Amino acid sequence: MNEQTTQPDNDKPDDLALPEAPRPAHQNPAHQNLVSTALGRISLTQMTLAVLVVIFLWQWFDGHRAIGDMQQQLAKKIAEMDGASRANQMLLTQSQGEVRELSANVAALEARYAEAQNQRAALEALYNDLSVSRDETALAEVEQMLLIAGQQLQLSANVKAALIAMQSADARLQRMDRPAFNGLRKAIGQDMDKLRALPSVDITGINLQIDNLIASVDELPLVYQQRVTKKEAAVQVATPKDETAWQKLLREIWQDAKHLVRIDDTGKAEIPLLPPNQEFFLRENLKLRLLSARLALLSRDEDGFRQELKTSQQWTARYFDGKSNEAVRMLDRLKKIAAAPVSIELPDVSPSLQAVRNYRLMHEHAAERNLPKKPAK
Repeated sequence: MNEQTTQPDNDKPDDLALPEAPRPAHQNPAHQNLVSTALGRISLTQMTLAVLVVIFLWQWFDGHRAIGDMQQQLAKKIAEMDGASRANQMLLTQSQGEVRELSANVAALEARYAEAQNQRAALEALYNDLSVSRDETALAEVEQMLLIAGQQLQLSANVKAALIAMQSADARLQRMDRPAFNGLRKAIGQDMDKLRALPSVDITGINLQIDNLIASVDELPLVYQQRVTKKEAAVQVATPKDETAWQKLLREIWQDAKHLVRIDDTGKAEIPLLPPNQEFFLRENLKLRLLSARLALLSRDEDGFRQELKTSQQWTARYFDGKSNEAVRMLDRLKKIAAAPVSIELPDVSPSLQAVRNYRLMHEHAAERNLPKKPAK
């Protein structure tokens, strides 16, 4: 039956058959028949379903690929966010450390600020106390300076040091710029005028001359060590122009013979002879005399100063050659130094000190009684 039903199709006339497309030479005719048969059997619905399936599969694969891309991007973003989170965590830890350090610094600054406030309060209190007692402090300083001036005059007769101390006291009162201190400054000025009117004593120059005399003691020749003068030496050295060798020899022998015995008038009835060790002590004792004279000079002891210089002159004239240049210069300098004045009559500078003390007492009594302060007259 199949053959019968299919046979008419094969027995159709040639003029009703559709033209067939040219077949490739390499395709199998049986295979082509099967494909054609399968295509013929597929209906429109089946083709639609197949197209839908293909479209669905294509969308599924495309969605799966998009989901994979999204997953990759999401993983990348998560990794980036993880790195950023770690960096933020590190920054947060560092910031917390800095915050703790700043907190400690702030606490230290607050402590220092509190300490500075306490010190400021103490300084303000001290300043107030000093302001209240500024006059008392100035008067105490002035009184101390005037005491120093009086001590310099009484102990060492140092007029220059006393004048400097009084000038410092006057300058201290001048810086205060208080009319109430004019009376004190006037009293101090009068005492300074007394010191300026005193004659000047060249203590430094006399001291320097004594030092030079002490240095020249070792060069003084003793009385029994008199030397031949330059004139005699020149006469002895002079020789005739035309003398023979024998005459020269005889002359030199005669000169040496004359030097064996030398007679000289020293002007002294007795010449002190000293062994070598006593010569050393003689010079050292003379130096000690001159040092004692210098100490008497610095202490303004005029009697002791002149007595030491007198003893030095006697020793020089007795034990040393008075005709030598060194001894002559030594005696001349001793005489000049002994004639110089070393002590002067010192004035009384106690009125200025007494004025300052009286003003202090009046100031203290006025403060106790809360009375207005009156300037000292």
